[in-house]
Amino acid sequence: MLDAARGLLACPTCGQGLDADARPVRCRAGHSFDVAKQGYLNLLGAPPPAHADTSAMLDARARVLASGAFDAVDALVARRARGVRTVLDAGGGTGHHLARLLDAVPTARGVTLDVSVAAARRAARAHERAASIVADTWGTLPLLPGRFDLVTCLFAPRNMAEFARVLGDGGLLLVVTPDADHLASVRQRYGLLGIEPDKDDRLLRTASGLFEPVGRQSVRTPLAASAELVGDLIAMGPNAFHTAPADVVGLETELAVTVWLFRRR
Repeated sequence: MLDAARGLLACPTCGQGLDADARPVRCRAGHSFDVAKQGYLNLLGAPPPAHADTSAMLDARARVLASGAFDAVDALVARRARGVRTVLDAGGGTGHHLARLLDAVPTARGVTLDVSVAAARRAARAHERAASIVADTWGTLPLLPGRFDLVTCLFAPRNMAEFARVLGDGGLLLVVTPDADHLASVRQRYGLLGIEPDKDDRLLRTASGLFEPVGRQSVRTPLAASAELVGDLIAMGPNAFHTAPADVVGLETELAVTVWLFRRR
């Protein structure tokens, strides 16, 4: 619900705080924004880009998440979030990961940002203590500075300078990245997009000066994926923008990711 964002939102036009209780939502300068009937707030100010997740991609992701394939990741993220009060999930998609975190941390409330309107519609229903906002995580985030205890970024774009700005002193940034073995058998069989070999070095470089790394843990979960699940694993990500394979079969594969924890300097 949008009241979970009370005291956290900033006007994308002037940067002043937005009154999340008003309808339409407005700032003191008079800029106003309508809340969609589905409950999300669109602060993008432009049509979604061509790379925004589609409804079909989100349907596939919802089925994968409902299968429990990422439960171990959600459990670890929730453990890392103990004691936090305000959470930003950047590139939060359907709101699933933030909802699982909020289930485990009953004193917390959160905001999920995504550039996809289709994702925001789903995220608006994800949890009663989560607010769903349409915004570009590569740009200036429509959030007030220093208001968050934790930023989570699971398989999503990382705007490190903005993450540091919206975190309070000593705030935490949790990043989940795929390892080289992540879904390797699926990627190899169907020629899917690869995982950059220098991704860890790039993450540490972009964090340098803004964050200090304070934790790193691998999560590995074997998956006996049915043909339907393999199809959804392909369809839920950027590979969906390419030609879908016609001969999808069940495969033994593995979820292999790293959960990084950084502290704001």
